[in-house]
Amino acid sequence: MSRERKKYNFTSAFVITILVEVVFFALVVTAYILLDKLIPGMRYENPLFVWLFLAMPIITILYLWSMRVKNKRMKYLAESDLIPYLIPQLSTSRSIVKFILFRLGIGFVVIGMIDPKIGTKLQEVTTSGQEIYIALDISKSMLAEDIKPNRLDRSKMALKQLIKQLKGDRIGVVIFAGGAYVQLPLTTDYEAAKLFIDQVDTELMSSQGTAIGDAIELASESFDPESESHKTIILITDGEDHEGNAITSVEKASDNGITIHTIGMGTPKGAPIPKKDRYGNLKGYKKDKNGTTVITALNENMLHQIVDAGNGIFVRATTANVGLGQLMDEIEGVEKTDIDTFMYSEYEHRFQWFFAAGLLFLFIELLISGYREKWSDVFGILD
Repeated sequence: MSRERKKYNFTSAFVITILVEVVFFALVVTAYILLDKLIPGMRYENPLFVWLFLAMPIITILYLWSMRVKNKRMKYLAESDLIPYLIPQLSTSRSIVKFILFRLGIGFVVIGMIDPKIGTKLQEVTTSGQEIYIALDISKSMLAEDIKPNRLDRSKMALKQLIKQLKGDRIGVVIFAGGAYVQLPLTTDYEAAKLFIDQVDTELMSSQGTAIGDAIELASESFDPESESHKTIILITDGEDHEGNAITSVEKASDNGITIHTIGMGTPKGAPIPKKDRYGNLKGYKKDKNGTTVITALNENMLHQIVDAGNGIFVRATTANVGLGQLMDEIEGVEKTDIDTFMYSEYEHRFQWFFAAGLLFLFIELLISGYREKWSDVFGILD
């Protein structure tokens, strides 16, 4: 490698640091999703510190900016032929390695500040409550914006508000579109329920449509058959039933003592279904085979038929009010029975492992010189 290096190799530094940034965030997100699904007892002591990750790309930008500034300063410092003698051991590779170690160190320290912790002791507890399954419509029509920000996002906000008001009830979530599946089995772990609801999206199901009957039937079958507690299904949908078997499923559930309430998302006037790119920019609206814009409206008549058959109540949501007060009055008015369930009573903190890894990376970064030594540079190809 020639010693006639006149400046840092900015292109190599840019490509490598951006790649490291993308890989790091991809690994963090993947680890979060996997741990959340595989370890039910995973919790985060200080979840607000996750916002510190937004500072990570800024650190990378500042590093690249400082490299550009150094290159410009060297250009005006002296004639280019003299720079190798003034700074003979200039090394792009060492600068990059030091930054990557620093970046990883800071990243692990932030994870340590979030403080992941794992449940280590399950304890059987007895609570007084009922069993509630939320049947949530995630078909494309739920993206209509006649209720702000859209029907689905407003439903998720309402669900989390409802969960905050529950006391001792076991709650589960069934999502449906062209089919249905249980996203969250019955649990009294309300924090886990809110995390699962946050992950709900229309992309979770490839088959489109609105199979209300399938959702009611699946929720009915997913209740604890040995439990004597009251069972309730809260159906959240715009009421478009493409399968046509909703009332039959509701009547069957009602015969088994299950109460079914409905929350209607949307307006009778309706709205088009927006199509957006990955960045949330509007590309247009869904059209039918004839090229006409599809308007999806609340099927209030269907939802009234469901609650009539299911001995429940119908609530029509608006942007300002989802009608949770009326629904909670109905839920609280039901006679509750004792429910035996298991909950984590002890958690073990894991922040120390991430702090240790972060400090190790930072310590190694301090030991490495930013300039080339006399021995061959391992990453010299970058210089």
